[in-house]
Amino acid sequence: MADQTPADHTQADRVVRIGGASGFWGDSSLGAPQLVSSGQIDYLVFDYLAELTMSILAGARLKKPELGYATDFVAVAMKAVLRDVVDRGIRVVSNAGGVNPQGCAAALAALAAEQGVPLKIAVVMGDDVLPLLPQLRESADPVRELQSGAALPTQVLTANAYLGALPIKAALDAGAQVVITGRCVDSAVTLGVLMHEFAWAPTDYDALAAGSLAGHIIECGCQATGGLHTDWDTVPDWANIGYPIVECRADGSLICTKPAGTGGLVTPAVIAEQMLYEIGDPSRYLLPDVVCDFTQVTLAQAGEHRVAVRGARGHPPTESYKVSATYMAGFKASAQLTIVGFDAVAKARRTGAAIVERTSAMLAKLGLPAYTATHIEVLGAESCYGPHATAQHTREAVLRLTAIHARKEALDLMAREVAPAGTSWAPGTTGAGGGRASASPSIRQYAFLLPKTRLNPVVLMDGTETAVPQPAGIAAVAREPAPTPVAIAVAVPDVAAHPSELCEVPLIRLAWARSGDKGDISNIGVIARAPALLPLLRAQLTESAVAAFLAHLVKGRVTRFEVPGINAFNFVCEQALDGGGMSSLRNDPLGKGMGQILLSMPIQVPIALLAQCPTAS
Repeated sequence: MADQTPADHTQADRVVRIGGASGFWGDSSLGAPQLVSSGQIDYLVFDYLAELTMSILAGARLKKPELGYATDFVAVAMKAVLRDVVDRGIRVVSNAGGVNPQGCAAALAALAAEQGVPLKIAVVMGDDVLPLLPQLRESADPVRELQSGAALPTQVLTANAYLGALPIKAALDAGAQVVITGRCVDSAVTLGVLMHEFAWAPTDYDALAAGSLAGHIIECGCQATGGLHTDWDTVPDWANIGYPIVECRADGSLICTKPAGTGGLVTPAVIAEQMLYEIGDPSRYLLPDVVCDFTQVTLAQAGEHRVAVRGARGHPPTESYKVSATYMAGFKASAQLTIVGFDAVAKARRTGAAIVERTSAMLAKLGLPAYTATHIEVLGAESCYGPHATAQHTREAVLRLTAIHARKEALDLMAREVAPAGTSWAPGTTGAGGGRASASPSIRQYAFLLPKTRLNPVVLMDGTETAVPQPAGIAAVAREPAPTPVAIAVAVPDVAAHPSELCEVPLIRLAWARSGDKGDISNIGVIARAPALLPLLRAQLTESAVAAFLAHLVKGRVTRFEVPGINAFNFVCEQALDGGGMSSLRNDPLGKGMGQILLSMPIQVPIALLAQCPTAS
């Protein structure tokens, strides 16, 4: 429970402290013990479910019915902190349940019994959409994929709706010490806590948007405390980096911080990068409980490693859940070779082309179809920068060859033909990347909308199921054109009229940036290092300019959204990740490097204005 305050304090004085211990399944085991031992939290929340994690968990459950959840939650995190959590009255919310939340709860209950710790566990269920697929296929209004418009695949592995925070609130209201969910929107594990603590109603939209922002900030672990920060060399003590804490009040205001004495960095720039991470339109960030408007959010330093966040606004949610489904589309394999010496890049590219040519002929002789797709990258030669690459003459490069085929045996054949390059072709060929490559299923994502009325979320606790009614929501409406932004009054010389007063610098000199993914979409948040730079960036970082600079990666539309509260832009790039996730053939299928690539874009800036700006790292 949150700290109890004296009787004369009002609800507005109360602070609820929530620590984010995990950003994905595989995050460091440091988070939970660090946060619990800090004495600075009332709640511990975990986010484990990346979009494709569900298919991995489904495969695990097929092999062993008792699995299908994020085992690290029980075997590592809770094993380390369970007794302390109970002794200190810290409550826990986690989406570690995956496709088997009851199995996760059973494993945790067994751990509690083993440690002699009494524990009240609640399970949130109702996100599984697989049983509805036959009806959806026969519907007069067919399901369509959100980005491509494609029809529902024939063989779907998983299909789970992103539930909201209300079932979590209901479980906490009923006295659960630990709440385990299946698929829910990442920020819901935090919003559910705040709805419980502050008795926020489903129609308190501004509060729900603020709570969702709190959850969004801490849902990726150390990304809110200096992880992935553009100015990485200003972030101290990586090895002991602190995990994030949000201190929240009933009015929706919050402070972002971290445990005392830990490494990392909490500044407005760090929080701004995370605020824009993996969102689309910042004025209409769609969540199950609320449509958020983050455009007027402000960030202010409120002490060392303390950032005050205010200004989120909310609107009624839509009538649909987003469903993330996965399906299998053949097999994929990636192989690597290191090439050393003169002309390493050219040798690597020729080696990759020779392997593809040789194995394609072998497949044809065996009567097997051609590869579905192949992709050659030369790591170390800035392949991801395309025409902007500058490292073409490196004397050490790594060939990365990836292929997709409908038949696993075709990729096994390709894998066998990689090692012969070591004695057949380029001098300096070595390092086969840890042995022969193996083929694995090529899992693709398929996202669609489902009316909320089709699902019935429930909370299971002490053997009793309790239904949790969901507000119906409203029909989604087309986004109105954004008003023309008001330029900040600042004297910026005309870049065309005064060439002698200009210099060209990479964007990183003027801005921070972070990129992320949603399926085949990559978003890049760009935050100006000083408000005075906004007119300049607005003029040069146009949609067409960004699309042209990233044309070697982005095949669809680029849309720019403004976020004036934090002096920022959010660029949403469609068809940007070669399909995204496990289906992409790229070395960076999640677009983590897209922001770094854009930060190399040259910008013309007046010398006088540049002198006024904070120095980049």
